[in-house]
Amino acid sequence: MNCAESEVLIHALLDGELDAGHGRDVEAHVAACPDCAGKLAAFRRMREAMAAANLKETAPAHLRDRIAAALPSSAPRAAAPKTWLQSSRRMFLGGFASGAALSAALAAALLLTVVRGDLFTAGRGSPEQTLAEQIVSAHIRSLQQPGHLLDVQTSDEHTVKPWFDGKLDVAPPVVDLSADGFILLGGRLDYIDGNPVASVVYRRRKHFINLFVARQVGRAHALVGARTVQGYNVRHWSHGGLDYWAVSDLDPEELGTFVDKISAALQPRSPT
Repeated sequence: MNCAESEVLIHALLDGELDAGHGRDVEAHVAACPDCAGKLAAFRRMREAMAAANLKETAPAHLRDRIAAALPSSAPRAAAPKTWLQSSRRMFLGGFASGAALSAALAAALLLTVVRGDLFTAGRGSPEQTLAEQIVSAHIRSLQQPGHLLDVQTSDEHTVKPWFDGKLDVAPPVVDLSADGFILLGGRLDYIDGNPVASVVYRRRKHFINLFVARQVGRAHALVGARTVQGYNVRHWSHGGLDYWAVSDLDPEELGTFVDKISAALQPRSPT
């Protein structure tokens, strides 16, 4: 993929409209191209600024007054004998009123479109919601693309953790939870918003869990945040300068148990 193709698809990537294959191609190109990575970051900052501004377009007062004045009155009028001149005048004014009503309807439709578009952007534009959507997209891609789920396939935590050395600027914790029914499958290097992140992969019966780990961005989340995106359950928290995102189609309670086990393993052990 070249820069011209990437620039066209970046906006679709931000809106979550790309299929798994194209999304992976764009993210791989952005990860290797500083220019496109800069454009992606700039577009994201612009979206976040627009969402924070919470802009809404309204028609100016003089336009509203003109539209109101042009609308036909609904008050009933007493019947009176019509002359030819009166009939012609009524026909002319009736046509004018119909045209004004149509213009008013078009203006109202345009205003509704602007407001609905703004609400749509505001609903999707929060940084945490956008990041959650990208996390879920990465989870879906890992399941859809053959061979993409694991770069290193082993249940040995002492093999998975060293595999990330030199590939990331963080050392993701790898916890063996097989005794609790969460089987460690391995790990892989993934990309979120063009940035490399670690994914430690587990399985619970036939359900896969991606545990994404990256250097903490923004404020810490000591409490686990829960949300559902595209039918997938997502849990997010921070610890020790790292952000953790667990995503799966597991039952929310079971995913919560997984997060509790991981969080407990991350706590420093008191000396015996």
